Amino acid sequence: MQWDDEGLVIAARRHGERDCILEVLTRAHGRHMGLVRGGRGPKHASTLQPGNRLTLTWRARLEEHLGAFTAEVVQSRAAFVLANPLALAAVNHIGALIRLLPERDPHEALYHAADGMLDLLAMPQLLGPVLVRFELMILSDLGFGLDLSCCAATGATEELIYVSPKSGRAVSAAAGAPYAPRLLALPAFVAEDAPIAAVPSETLAAGFALSGFFLERHLYGPRGLSHQGPRTELVQKLLAL
Repeated sequence: MQWDDEGLVIAARRHGERDCILEVLTRAHGRHMGLVRGGRGPKHASTLQPGNRLTLTWRARLEEHLGAFTAEVVQSRAAFVLANPLALAAVNHIGALIRLLPERDPHEALYHAADGMLDLLAMPQLLGPVLVRFELMILSDLGFGLDLSCCAATGATEELIYVSPKSGRAVSAAAGAPYAPRLLALPAFVAEDAPIAAVPSETLAAGFALSGFFLERHLYGPRGLSHQGPRTELVQKLLAL
């Protein structure tokens, strides 16, 4: 069997002396892996770099087989990523988030969001807010989305400035005031219809605290993973801009 798609490189791991296993997030086929014959050779050195967007053809005798990729680069981000420590940290973290998705499970909206986010690597003031929203998208696509549509206590849709750590639902300023120390801050920029813009570091920190809390509760903790190393370093770099 065979399919054609486009995908973002997550990683390419050595397989034998000449080949590699390519891991990508594809538009229509989700997170997918396949063998690239000769993938460790100079012909593929610049193509199979994390963050690059490729056109892909996957072939296998049976659907459940690993299969083999042929790939051509459509958009290369490798030179900038490898020369920029913040961009490299961001690409690595985005790849780690994508690995939380089940293999071969389509997530087209996440694909387009990730591709758009990679275009912001040279604009780190915008990358931070978009990354918070991407982390919340990951949670939502895996069934742990926050309900930010109205206040959990009153049903109000205005002045939603808190999130309950227990329910993951928004709480209004009035309803949450007595419990403010126990609630998470809800920055306005996390809303899906909020414009993409730079935000103050305090606001960005609140956004990362919000997404990080639920990533740890629902995804990292249950899987025995830790996001405190690479993610914490990246967040510190973004907050220091």
